Amino acid sequence: MADSTTKRVTSADVARLAGVSRATVSYVLNDTPRQTISAGTRDRVRDAAAQLGYAPSAAARTLRTGRSDVVLCLLPDWPIGPEVGSNLGHLSTALARHGLTLVVHPGNREDRPIAELWKAITPAAVIAYTGFSDAEMAAMRSAGVSLVVALSRRDRGRELAVPQELVGRRQAEHLAQAGHSRLGYAYPDDPRVRFFAEPRLAGVRGACAARRLPTPVGLTVPLDPAAASEAVRRWQATGVTAVCAYNDEVALAILAGARRAGVAVPGELAVMGVDDIVPARLADPPLTTVTTDQAVVAAHLAATVVAAMNSRAAPTLPAADIVRVVSRESA
Repeated sequence: MADSTTKRVTSADVARLAGVSRATVSYVLNDTPRQTISAGTRDRVRDAAAQLGYAPSAAARTLRTGRSDVVLCLLPDWPIGPEVGSNLGHLSTALARHGLTLVVHPGNREDRPIAELWKAITPAAVIAYTGFSDAEMAAMRSAGVSLVVALSRRDRGRELAVPQELVGRRQAEHLAQAGHSRLGYAYPDDPRVRFFAEPRLAGVRGACAARRLPTPVGLTVPLDPAAASEAVRRWQATGVTAVCAYNDEVALAILAGARRAGVAVPGELAVMGVDDIVPARLADPPLTTVTTDQAVVAAHLAATVVAAMNSRAAPTLPAADIVRVVSRESA
């Protein structure tokens, strides 16, 4: 009967196959600087490691260098929609270019204390979308963990994020330029996304105030055609001719509600979303929306993490250049 256990491949196995010492294997696979190792020897070591399926131990590398290559991202209890998923995918790629590995933990502080998380993983840096107490920040600093607080508002730590107010302003400015003077705002009914919804609404209000337009009429719109239809009727009754929706999903609910109420889009009511999800392009009419270049946001976040780890100043995010309107038929 065959032995069901498989012996773990070690650096000694790689060294034996490549015909070099274990020290040489370590130098090559860990890109140790100031080592005079020929290109041919490096190729033999890498080929042997690939043939055997060997990778250096992350724990051993941390002990040797004194620094982990893991970046821990703490997400609040957010729904992981297309935009958040896209950002995390781009962030993982961007950090990998710096030799760092992204680990994402979604959930609330109530699920597991933050201190338990970072102590268990011992990351090089923590990216968070929530604030920390002075004691938590001091504990991380003492452990050599860099902290990046990715907030759109001013807070302690290194802040970086697309200002969500800018997203709302883009919506209102586009609709105002199209001739609409009485705007509505479709607020989501999911309390978990208030982090994004409130500043977007503030951006719409600010753009209206700057143009001396009436305060937008805000209504909560569930993802339900009947409820959305009632919202459409209420906007019509108050003279609203265009609606800024929290995101594309809410905008699609408004399109369904308008059809149910017999209100023509965009003839009687213009509708504008946020995120440019695929269904927005397939809607009837196709949805005008605001999109953010998540690849640029992720690259900036990765660069900020690296800067924090090396005690350097964080780069500036060109937010105004990466938030743009995608104009289609709905507005």
